[in-house]
Amino acid sequence: MREIQLRDAKSALSAIVEEVSHGESAIITRHGKPTAVLMGYQEWQRLSHIPSFARLLTSAPLEPGDLPERDETPLRDFPV
Repeated sequence: MREIQLRDAKSALSAIVEEVSHGESAIITRHGKPTAVLMGYQEWQRLSHIPSFARLLTSAPLEPGDLPERDETPLRDFPV
């Protein structure tokens, strides 16, 4: 992934869009700090459909008793 300064990206936007449409991503920097990422639409679609870990857990086909009981043992006190 290449880094491009914002001022250079402004002047070469068409070329950058052509590159990212072929799978190459680009990081746009402002004052040397990463600010944005340009990527192809297909890559963005692929990444945007990855479910969160919480969604995966809540959609798991679990039955009652599949998970162990929660340990209710009190936490130990640590000297400060």
